[in-house]
Amino acid sequence: MKPFQFKQFTIHQDRCAMKVGTDGVLLGAWTSLETRPDSILDIGAGTGLIALQMAQRSNAEVIDAIELDEDAYEQCVENFEASSWADRLFCYHAGLDELVDEIEDTYDLIVSNPPFYSEEVTSGAEARDMARQNTSLPFDELLEGVSRLLSPHGIFSVVIPFKEEKQFVDMAGALGLHPRRSLHVRGNPNAPFKRSLLEFGLGETQLRMEELTIEQGRHEYTEEYVALTRAFYLKM
Repeated sequence: MKPFQFKQFTIHQDRCAMKVGTDGVLLGAWTSLETRPDSILDIGAGTGLIALQMAQRSNAEVIDAIELDEDAYEQCVENFEASSWADRLFCYHAGLDELVDEIEDTYDLIVSNPPFYSEEVTSGAEARDMARQNTSLPFDELLEGVSRLLSPHGIFSVVIPFKEEKQFVDMAGALGLHPRRSLHVRGNPNAPFKRSLLEFGLGETQLRMEELTIEQGRHEYTEEYVALTRAFYLKM
C-alpha cells in the first residue's frame, strides 16, 4: 500500500482499515474555519487525514484526535509526527465515551467522518467491517459526546449518508445541536445524492443548503470540486 501524497503532507495508510477517501478529503476541505477556532477535535481520526487538513488550513493551537483501533491510532500518530504541524497535533488512543468522561475542556470545532453503515456489512476483513459499521460508534453516541464537548459558540462538522440525514438532524436537534450548513454530494449529474456534509451549532440559525457534483464525466472533475480540493490533491 503506497502512501497517499497530498500537497503539504503524506498519509501512510497500510495499517488502517479505512483508507484515504473522498468523504474525508471533502469534509476537511468544506469545514468552515470562519470562527477561527483555537481548539479542534477529530473524532474517529483513522489515518489522521482530517486533523492534518485542519492543521494545514488553520492556526488552531490545539488539534486533538481520538482513534480506538490500535493499528490506526499508531499510524495516525506517525502521520502527525511526520508532518510540519507535529507540535499542534495529538492523538488519544481512546473511545469517545472515555474522552467525554476524562476531559474537562471543550472544543471550538469538532469534525468527524464516522463509521456509518448501520446495516451489517462483511468484507472478510474484520477491522474494515468494524470501521464501516456504526455499531462501533452509533450516531446517538457520537452526537451525545459532541453535545458535551462542544464549546458554547462551537461548530460540529460531519459527513454521513444522504439517506440518513433527516434522522441524524432530528437526533442532533434533541440534544440542542442545530444545522447551519449542508452540502449534498453526488458522483455525477445523473447519480443520486450519496453523502451529506452537515454543520451544526448550539444556536438556531438559517440553514444554508448547497449541492456538489464531483464529476461531469469519468475523471472530468467539476470546477466546484476542483476549487474545493485544490489545496490538497496533487492532481488539482
